Amino acid sequence: MQENKMGVMPIGKLILSMSWPAILSMLTQAIYNVVDSFFVSYLGEEALAAVTYIFPFQFMMISVAVGTGVGINSLIARRLGARRYEEANLAASHGYRLAFFSWIPFLIIGLFLADPLMRVMTDTPYIVENGADYLSLIMIGSLMVIVQCVTEKILQATGNMIVPMLCGLLGGITNIIMDPLMIFGIGPFPEMGVLGAAIATLIGQAAALVLGQAILFGRKHAVKVSLRGWKWNGQIVKDIYAVGGPAILMQGIGSILQFGMNLILGGFTETAVAIMGIYGRLQSFIFMPCIGLNQGVLPILGYNYGARNRKRFMETYKKGLLYALCIMALGLIIFQLFSHQLIGIFNSQNSAEMYEIGVPAFRIISFCFIPAAFGIMSSSVFQASGHGFLSLWGSLIRQFVGILPMALIFARVGGLGMVWYSFPLAEILGTLYFALVLRHMYHTEFKRLGIAPDEPF
Repeated sequence: MQENKMGVMPIGKLILSMSWPAILSMLTQAIYNVVDSFFVSYLGEEALAAVTYIFPFQFMMISVAVGTGVGINSLIARRLGARRYEEANLAASHGYRLAFFSWIPFLIIGLFLADPLMRVMTDTPYIVENGADYLSLIMIGSLMVIVQCVTEKILQATGNMIVPMLCGLLGGITNIIMDPLMIFGIGPFPEMGVLGAAIATLIGQAAALVLGQAILFGRKHAVKVSLRGWKWNGQIVKDIYAVGGPAILMQGIGSILQFGMNLILGGFTETAVAIMGIYGRLQSFIFMPCIGLNQGVLPILGYNYGARNRKRFMETYKKGLLYALCIMALGLIIFQLFSHQLIGIFNSQNSAEMYEIGVPAFRIISFCFIPAAFGIMSSSVFQASGHGFLSLWGSLIRQFVGILPMALIFARVGGLGMVWYSFPLAEILGTLYFALVLRHMYHTEFKRLGIAPDEPF
């Protein structure tokens, strides 16, 4: 077979060629998040708060989709690097089927639990009603997101970053076009408010899904997804979730964090909840490119780990970290200098309270950007080498040892203004953890790559 570019192309050029499609796709997703909230903000602060309250559940669904995809991606890339091509095909086929099983709990939430969950978080009638409608529709339609995410990760594992980019662009652009039409009732569409934003989201996801499946099954790739003619292999499922399980938990922890923060902030004012939602969408412009970079770096790391090429493995990590630090440094500068203007995008009613709460919040939280770059790239090293639980422990330390406990303490001791400091302080804890574990893994495992057992280190 032709030599895979992940084993021969110069690392700097390879990272850029693998990452820019994913970065563009992630930026499109970030634009969608901002545009979606921008239009919803014209319905009022309560409408924006309603969408923010359901975000933890939406994020949990995305966590399952992305985490499962990361496990599939890592296993396929490692098997390709080791030239075990049939096992790579089986990993892809198992992973595709797993997407459908992953949808079941979210279907149950959408059918039966949307309204009770909203009532746990708030007793404001408008927020409960609109949030429950939005949550129900998004959860029922989440199958499209999960299947498409797995499809994209399968293709990315082979080095194909263009198709996932095209799917992301199509879905995001479709969503952006449909948002104002469905929310405000433009042209032949009825005015549906917050529910219209949910429908627009599903239409965009459907467009991406159709394109992704057409390319996955309509063209030849380095791996083949078979729907029939094979039996379930427990070891392959175990190998997928050895990385994918911790990745799901690692990102799912973010859902619990968001849920907890909404409860803490809602105890002060609904405006603080809205500010948290605005921040979450705007910071995605910084984190999404870094995550796109991570998507480009992960299969390169996995391939060269499978090929036992220590030099390319470590060079990929170092250059990926440098690029991530540059992205996050730019984000920090933007949030420090233009916090007022960023909040103004969503402050259609020119609320003084939103500026009073939001500007200091943005400037304090954004100090977490730089250490977050180190955490993201270190997690990719652990995931690529099959040590997903090491990434999981980092997230647990950041969010359950750091952010939530600190936020609770600061809320009681210093009020709302102190809560925001929990984010950068928790990121510092995460940095210390990743530095220590990465050093340990290098000396005990990564240093041995490419060295036969009888050779000196």
